[in-house]
Amino acid sequence: MVLTYLFAFIAFAAVIWYVVTSIIIYSELRKRNIKVYFIFLNVMNPFYAYRYKKITEEETGNTGHLFYHWLIAINTALVFAVIAIILKYINS
Repeated sequence: MVLTYLFAFIAFAAVIWYVVTSIIIYSELRKRNIKVYFIFLNVMNPFYAYRYKKITEEETGNTGHLFYHWLIAINTALVFAVIAIILKYINS
């Protein structure tokens, strides 16, 4: 049961990491005078992240580090949430 809570906590921390990274990506896009709609945060998030990736590749030749933070955070949240759910049902 403790392991389930641990994985759920890691998933929750990864979601917070994901949200913070998304907000920073939005601010980076706004600095470059790209229109960003904060109201459509969840719907447009992948679109904005890939736009950030494209812009940073054009500017520097490399993908911006925030894109990798965004990608790793959402995948970490997904994996650990699924593991926590599976463990919850196995331990019940």
